[in-house]
Amino acid sequence: MNASVFNSRLCAICKGRKLLCGRPTCPILERFRVARTVKRKLNKRYLFGSSPPSIFVGEYGYPEVRLGPLVPPIEGKTDYLDSPMKWGDKTIKDILYYRSLLVMGETKTDIHVRKSARVLGEVQELAMSVKPVDSEILLKRKPVLKVLPSEFAPPIGPKAELLDFELTENPKIPRRTDYVVSDELRAEGAIMRLYNWGFDEYYIIRLLSAGLLGLDKRLVPTRWSITAVQDTIGKNLRREILHHPHINDYEVYFYRFMGNRYAVLLMPTSYAFELLEVWLKGSLFGASEPSVIHDYEDFHGRKGYVKETAGAYHAARLSVLESLRSRRRQARAVVFREVTPEYYAPVGVWQIRLGVKKAMGNLIGRFETLNEALDVIKRRLEHPFERYIARSYVLGSLMRQKTLDGWLGRDIYHLNRESSGG
Repeated sequence: MNASVFNSRLCAICKGRKLLCGRPTCPILERFRVARTVKRKLNKRYLFGSSPPSIFVGEYGYPEVRLGPLVPPIEGKTDYLDSPMKWGDKTIKDILYYRSLLVMGETKTDIHVRKSARVLGEVQELAMSVKPVDSEILLKRKPVLKVLPSEFAPPIGPKAELLDFELTENPKIPRRTDYVVSDELRAEGAIMRLYNWGFDEYYIIRLLSAGLLGLDKRLVPTRWSITAVQDTIGKNLRREILHHPHINDYEVYFYRFMGNRYAVLLMPTSYAFELLEVWLKGSLFGASEPSVIHDYEDFHGRKGYVKETAGAYHAARLSVLESLRSRRRQARAVVFREVTPEYYAPVGVWQIRLGVKKAMGNLIGRFETLNEALDVIKRRLEHPFERYIARSYVLGSLMRQKTLDGWLGRDIYHLNRESSGG
């Protein structure tokens, strides 16, 4: 995924009219269309509205970062503007519009809470609220909308330097949030308490970003918070399911979501997890010769950082682990993610989290052999399937005694329960 998002020469020739990149719509023009739609509402330095609630912490310049509240120019029930886990029926265009309404008033501050800017207190109160909060922001100049969204966090809307920020009503802060924030808890313990109490995952992410969790409280860039929370919950769920019995059959799940294909294979043996990801030709980060990237772990978990699939790994793994936990079972899992040209603008790893979650609710079938399960997955994916198999560590580990020729031939799928037992 090191390819540039746009080819400047191709874009200059195309000008968004011929769609020479192969995408169904031009992501640059789409972003400008959205900007034009909201321009009248945002073309001012003073804004009053109901924050969903929402905040953002940047990573550039760390340990001095950009912090700010996100406030739309509308009042009332605005929580839908920042509720990733409830966007299952939305389109990319919907998400770009929602996020373009959220104006960020940014200010530079130190990550250590005790050294941070004066505005942090108001931002932290906003972060703790579970309901929209009427807020007002005064900006140094009219906000500007960036064209490129992020692949990790939900897209950021227009922003400008913050002069003043104030909550004009009392935020609704749950008693349990007050307890966790004020108690002497390590960040992991705080995250898991909130998660097991049923708090929304992105609410927990917001608290961590705002420097409200942990013993040594500090601001955490939003992108890092997303990965940290999903990784922390995932590690705890992995330790839990290792005590459960294996599933009984090979299981295949599948779902299409926002231009992504998600296929999940569960195998009746001890826990391991792998994400195999391909950006097809014509997709946002797709190359002319797409390659499979992957990361994996066994029942011991990972010992280092995810190298290739980044935040997508933790998002996909968490959705699989939640499903296994709810069944009180363990399994060896492989997630296939295929990104098509329909995914014309990145909207954040939440769509991977939600896409795999939806896949886990859509069982295609149970099978007696791995051969049958893999054949079902193969029919639903576009990339040459032998390239997935050749790249996979988890599937490859089942056949360490096989030759490469055997892998690439028809016998590649002939793995029975005896040869794949954990």
